[in-house]
Amino acid sequence: MATIFRAPESIKVPSFSKYLVNGKFDREAHAKAEETYLAELKAMLLKRKKGKNVGEVVQFPCADSYAQYMVASMRPLELVHVPLGDAWDYPYISRLTATDIQAKIDQQQALNKLFKKGS
Repeated sequence: MATIFRAPESIKVPSFSKYLVNGKFDREAHAKAEETYLAELKAMLLKRKKGKNVGEVVQFPCADSYAQYMVASMRPLELVHVPLGDAWDYPYISRLTATDIQAKIDQQQALNKLFKKGS
């Protein structure tokens, strides 16, 4: 069973409205700000504990987007809710096991490889 934590308030979540200027949304700047947020959160978690999959993001379909969590630890399973986008919560997240999370990570890596994301 997973323990879920809120993201630390010391890392500022990018504000959607900051990138909406004169009716135009700067999608690239917002995406870069979200990437920076994830990198800062990952760095904080790696300072706390190094281990398998620490800093990996798992996501679950929810409404019109995803509920996202970052792995803080696999043993015991600890996840940090990632409050990006609509900041959806996955209702069954606390019931998942390390095996479930590993399968989700493996699935995402296979999709990334298939579509060459990140290369």
